[in-house]
Amino acid sequence: MDFDLIVIGGGSGGLAAARRASEYGAKSAVIESHKLGGTCVNVGCVPKKVMWTTSRIAEVLHDAPDYGFNVDCRGFEWSKIKSARDSYIARLNGIYETNLEKASVSYLSGQAHFESSDTVRVGDKVYRASYILIATGSEPVVPQIPGAEFAITSDGFFEMERLPEKVVITGAGYIATEFAGMLHGLGSEVIMVLRKDQLLRGFDSSITQVVMSEMKRSGVQFTLNNSATEIIRQGSKLRIELNNSPAIDDVDEFIFAIGRKPNTKGLNVEVAGVELDSRGFVVTDKYQVTSTKNIFAVGDVTGRVALTPVAIAAGRKLSDRIFGGHSGAHLDYENIPSVIFSHPPIGTMGLSETAAREKFGDDIKIYTSSFKNMYYQITSRASPTLMKLITVGDDEKVIGCHIIGDFADEIIQGFSVAVKMGARKRDFDNTVAIHPTVSEEFVTMR
Repeated sequence: MDFDLIVIGGGSGGLAAARRASEYGAKSAVIESHKLGGTCVNVGCVPKKVMWTTSRIAEVLHDAPDYGFNVDCRGFEWSKIKSARDSYIARLNGIYETNLEKASVSYLSGQAHFESSDTVRVGDKVYRASYILIATGSEPVVPQIPGAEFAITSDGFFEMERLPEKVVITGAGYIATEFAGMLHGLGSEVIMVLRKDQLLRGFDSSITQVVMSEMKRSGVQFTLNNSATEIIRQGSKLRIELNNSPAIDDVDEFIFAIGRKPNTKGLNVEVAGVELDSRGFVVTDKYQVTSTKNIFAVGDVTGRVALTPVAIAAGRKLSDRIFGGHSGAHLDYENIPSVIFSHPPIGTMGLSETAAREKFGDDIKIYTSSFKNMYYQITSRASPTLMKLITVGDDEKVIGCHIIGDFADEIIQGFSVAVKMGARKRDFDNTVAIHPTVSEEFVTMR
């Protein structure tokens, strides 16, 4: 069977590209060997946000008496939220399949591999297409250490049948940070094992210092400059051997959150002449074109910004160009906003202070505001807010916008539009503040 476009991978980027191509009249197909929706829907953004919200509710319940409510909280049922969450994801899987049908996109279930630059095999059937898009995403990295089979990854987190009493998480990125906050908020004893001494390296240091300090203050434990060397099963518990500290005993779950690798296994890309980089990611130009001109790649498999909206935008731009007549259409990877659902959450866009100084030297100017949210003025619990603007030049163009604190995840979207449009500090200053809100601090900094 012949198609105009075959998409290998039914995640967000691939689905967006296929549906957009179909809108232009292209005959499209999506090949997926697992569940539709990819990492984000099944073991990423969506179920993670459900669990983050669950842990936030625990915080609100703690604060409720300070607001005059006589709350009788009789405990937390992990099984209940897991069942509700899993049912929600199952509904989304069905919705994705229905949407493909409505868009007249063929859904081919199975494992795909290339037979040539324009031919793909799925089981005993062969399909040919003028264009092929690789959108197979990524998978968690598991180090080769003794006992690694006793650990779980971010995928396994969503399979846990109960809340662990004691959990060790290794990793310093956003996944490790988010899982630590969620589990601790729900009552687990959480120990983080970091290979170096800082969470979220690469993000603005002011923000990362606050999140790490706040996590320590709330009770998350850190073992720094360390890594696991062996995981030992001891009955129903685990013992975690470390290279630079005493072992950690009586652990219920050990979670690897040390990064992700491209999901290209079994694709047979070499037959199609598709180049991979030294880490195995598919190499593309700014138009998502691989080393084989009719084969493209979007999303996590490219090693670029691993965010769902990025994959979606790149996939749509690709179909706009190939099938919609928009000859120059491609995604601009500069100034992409992102959020970390930590405790408290982080919103960030543009350059960090370190990156800005490396690029512009002393030509930058920094504005910051640190305060206690009004919400915490009458509570026994307090969580900090810090906001930061980084500007460059005499006209103070905003090149970095960062916030940590309650509602950061919602606030950053609006300000990212301004930064993307090239706003100057004076544009922020000339905007009337909405009082009393957290976001008003971005337009009142001096």
